[in-house]
Amino acid sequence: MQISEKYTPQETEQKWYEFWLKNNYFHSEPNEKPPYTIVIPPPNVTGILHMGHMLNNTIQDILVRRARMQGFNACWVPGTDHASIATEAKVVAKLKEEGINKSDLTRDEFLKHAWDWTDKYGGTILEQLKKLGCSCDWERTRFTLEPKLSDQVVKSFVDLYNKGLVYRGYRMVNWDPEAKTNISDEEVIFKEQNGKLFYLKYKIESSTGSDSEDFISVATTRPETIFGDTAVCINPNDERYAHLRGKNVIVPIVNRAIPIIEDDYVDIEFGTGALKITPAHDINDYEIGKRHNLQMIDSLDDDANLNDHGLHYSGKNRFVVRKEIVKELEQNDLLLKAEDYVNKVGTSERTGAIIEPKVSVQWFLKMSELAKPALDVVMNDEVKFHPEKFKNTYKHWMENIRDWNISRQLWWGQQIPAYFYGEGQDDFVVAETMEEALILAQQKSGIQNLTLENLKQDEDALDTWFSSWLWPMSVFDGITDPDNKDINYYYPTSDLVTGPDIIFFWVARMIMAGIEYRKEVPFKNVYFTGIVRDKQRRKMSKSLGNSPDPIELIEKYGADGVRVGILLSSAAGNDLLFDEELMLQGRNFATKIWNSNKLIQGWKKDDSIKANEADQQAIAWFGNQMDKTIAEIADQFEKFRISDALHLVYKLIWDDFCSWYLEAIKPNYGEAISTEVYDQTILYFEELMKLLHPFMPFLSEELWQNISERTIENALVISQQRKVQAYDKQLIKQFEVSKEVISGVRNYRQSKGISPRERVEVFTNAASFDNENLVRKLANIEQIHFAEKTDKPTFSFLIGGTEVSIPLSENLDLGEEKTKTEEEIKYLKGFMMSVDKKLSNEKFMDGAPQQVVDNELKKKKDAQDKLVLLEEKLKTLS
Repeated sequence: MQISEKYTPQETEQKWYEFWLKNNYFHSEPNEKPPYTIVIPPPNVTGILHMGHMLNNTIQDILVRRARMQGFNACWVPGTDHASIATEAKVVAKLKEEGINKSDLTRDEFLKHAWDWTDKYGGTILEQLKKLGCSCDWERTRFTLEPKLSDQVVKSFVDLYNKGLVYRGYRMVNWDPEAKTNISDEEVIFKEQNGKLFYLKYKIESSTGSDSEDFISVATTRPETIFGDTAVCINPNDERYAHLRGKNVIVPIVNRAIPIIEDDYVDIEFGTGALKITPAHDINDYEIGKRHNLQMIDSLDDDANLNDHGLHYSGKNRFVVRKEIVKELEQNDLLLKAEDYVNKVGTSERTGAIIEPKVSVQWFLKMSELAKPALDVVMNDEVKFHPEKFKNTYKHWMENIRDWNISRQLWWGQQIPAYFYGEGQDDFVVAETMEEALILAQQKSGIQNLTLENLKQDEDALDTWFSSWLWPMSVFDGITDPDNKDINYYYPTSDLVTGPDIIFFWVARMIMAGIEYRKEVPFKNVYFTGIVRDKQRRKMSKSLGNSPDPIELIEKYGADGVRVGILLSSAAGNDLLFDEELMLQGRNFATKIWNSNKLIQGWKKDDSIKANEADQQAIAWFGNQMDKTIAEIADQFEKFRISDALHLVYKLIWDDFCSWYLEAIKPNYGEAISTEVYDQTILYFEELMKLLHPFMPFLSEELWQNISERTIENALVISQQRKVQAYDKQLIKQFEVSKEVISGVRNYRQSKGISPRERVEVFTNAASFDNENLVRKLANIEQIHFAEKTDKPTFSFLIGGTEVSIPLSENLDLGEEKTKTEEEIKYLKGFMMSVDKKLSNEKFMDGAPQQVVDNELKKKKDAQDKLVLLEEKLKTLS
């Protein structure tokens, strides 16, 4: 079949992707084959493809395509996450542009806007993944907020509540004033910020009840929170303040008397050794407040503005108040000093807003019971982490786990299935439907005339991760229909590919959920990708402007080129330093393969020509070399070293096939090639395309279809790769020696400026050469003198104990050659002295591992052998 001069990805990628979709190659149904299942880490429904997605999904596609070609029933389930905080923030921002405030809308009105937004912008990223070549089962696409998945979230919440694992409590939470919701501890990012440490005067209350001139100094970075102060705390062992025990102080500006209390938590060495205790606005103060039964005064509203407790600062932003209150404190002589101070401030992962600790009623999930079995399965490798180093990170978190705050003050998300029927704190029931809730409410309250109108559902939504932690089961409807054919066949899934940054948010919780609901782990392996960084090691992000558009890269280098480029430097678990030159390398690799096929297709076959011995030697070697590489590739996949597997494929095609095999069997210009050799070469090329396909699906399918006419059943995407099988190690070793001989002769030509067409004669101490005919052909040797020396000036080299000498061309300057040889001898003698010095050093010999010593001895032996050769050569030049 005619092949075009150049490979143009734009012409082939859409064609073959549409071909794959049309023929339903990606769709999976349970059958007699062993399953191979991957569930996609669901990207945000309103997200777009970035470099992290590019890496993660390329790896998933490689695993899925390879499994499909190894006889597995491969199923890659795609989908998106509703992303409560991120999506709601986008909808709120859009409404503001239209002059609409969320607070002016009912929940249903707001949700209509949110669904409109999702319908318009959602799913873009899934379409972009098709450009990358992702072979997802698109018929199985799921969305975490679709009705069937929502039902499963509700069912699990009710189940966990009935088991006593979900509870409602009054706790300190991390409040995001921009998103107007609390967030979990794992969603708080601590960043260093320059600020001030303010030393305030808290005057001692006199016995008459008024304040005196005596005071205690208290250091704080947040003077705007003094309106919520309910105590000043000292360490019971701090003798400096022994005289103040049992007394009260007056809160500056507020002029409210609060007690001095004692607690071991206070660090005597920090600040003044006295802490202001604000239980409603600091997690540590909250714990102290509970121990000492202190009043909780919340002085901030949901926007992080001062409320009525803030007196004349009411309605002002917390940071504005911080500046203004310092001036008031100075004017009233209540500020001792202010020092520059660097501290770590909690910020929201989603919005970047500075978190405000806040006490409120929230829903929580008890984690200790769920965590223990989920820790055990990772530590005993029932779930294997790749790389293994992340087991320690996982272990630390699981052993120090806290209850999960699962409620969010959002409307976009799964509304909590709790229904209130009265004003009391416990006047609620939890049920899957309002009708079931009514029956429970009537039973719990004893009021039989309660109606649906008397019930009010909790306004809060569940944390997005509470949907995602069910993902490997919910995509197969395993919670609501736990015995259906899909969940029984595809679960547990095979491998999970994700980033280490969500090991706690998602990986750990999915393991917990899987054990809780299916009594088995959700996946067998977790492959942690690295973070894609720029050359300055900065994480790629839109805000830094250092992240290229993946779609533009695909248009420029082709999807296959980008896939290869991003994988070439992507070792498991290690960060990837993005370099666009790697994309160019990927494209060049595609061009090399294209040209090799074009070369083969250009040869004329002749049935009358028999394969010569050199051809047969090349064919035998490459078949064994391919089998050796296939075994190595399988080993790398077993270890989840995907980048290393690609390097093996790259070398097999570029070096072994193109540089050696094709050169070995290539006919002379204008001559035909043996049909037998040609057909075997095509078979080898087809096997290479099978190995290449998971990495470069578009190019490989294009060439596969070009080689010969294929039926729909014989498309490359569903063809079967060559199995791991035995190979002749000795034959491969012999060929490596042959390559060294050929390379040595070629090096002579290159270093001496001798034309490749000029035939040479060779003298050697060997009795014979393996693959002699192949060596003669590729090195262009006229005659080989075995077990024979020459007195002529020569270019000589060693291969182990085999000496190879080539008489120098008469056109060479022998004087210059003599000078070069003398310089080489001088260098070698100096090198040997340095090795001898090391070997005579007792400290080195006693302390170095035997392998290191053996390496030094080998260096010395090789240098000695080469020196003998050079000294003999020098004699011929004299």
